[in-house]
Amino acid sequence: MTLPDRFAVIADIHGNADALRAVLRDIDARGIATVVNLGDVFSGPLAAGEVWDLLKDRAFPTVRGNHDRYLIETPPEEMQPSDRAAHDDLPPEALDWLRSLPVTLDAGGALLCHATPDRDDHYWLNRVDPQGGVLPALPGEVAAHLPESDQPLILCAHTHLPRSVRIDGRLIVNPGSVGCPAYTDTHPVAHVVETGTPAASYAVLDRQGADWSVCHRLVPYDTARMAERAKARGRPDWARAVATGWLSPQ
Repeated sequence: MTLPDRFAVIADIHGNADALRAVLRDIDARGIATVVNLGDVFSGPLAAGEVWDLLKDRAFPTVRGNHDRYLIETPPEEMQPSDRAAHDDLPPEALDWLRSLPVTLDAGGALLCHATPDRDDHYWLNRVDPQGGVLPALPGEVAAHLPESDQPLILCAHTHLPRSVRIDGRLIVNPGSVGCPAYTDTHPVAHVVETGTPAASYAVLDRQGADWSVCHRLVPYDTARMAERAKARGRPDWARAVATGWLSPQ
């Protein structure tokens, strides 16, 4: 495939059907015909089956994320709660679709990946310090994961934090998360990632000569239904994250 002069980038939906609906309406209202998806589509205690219904006929070019991999490689009884909730919501054809997805995708001058080109579970444009602080990655840390190929545009996700970085003549864009604006993790140390807003995040790219302009968009939507679904499934942490964009005590 080759990307057109204007397209949208979505990532990290994590089963949030209402956030995805809001983003797709926003994209359609702007007349954007091409959308690429950077993975982690379903995992979460929200509405994975509804997300599948929204995406299955759209044929967006999509790469597989780490939670997509967990859904197809981990026995259900060994899954973490968010992955198991999504697995139980999904029909077999959705899991077959995940199995068909590439880890990276060459889009004619652009490279699509979930986290870094060589790993689906590594932070790229951000880093975690020994105290658990989430900080912008240093230039050398970003450069260390650049692929040997010379694509001038690289699209990545995974951290849920929207960011655009230029390094060594290349533009790397993380569109943020459509559906999960805050989460906790234990690797490399315990830390919290928070955007501080419940808005659904995505990016619009426009070609300008040999370069690209990037617009990071935050789309507000009614979070109540998704938050209630998370509570009903015993995940008040997810409910708080979806409703507020925060997990830290206020």
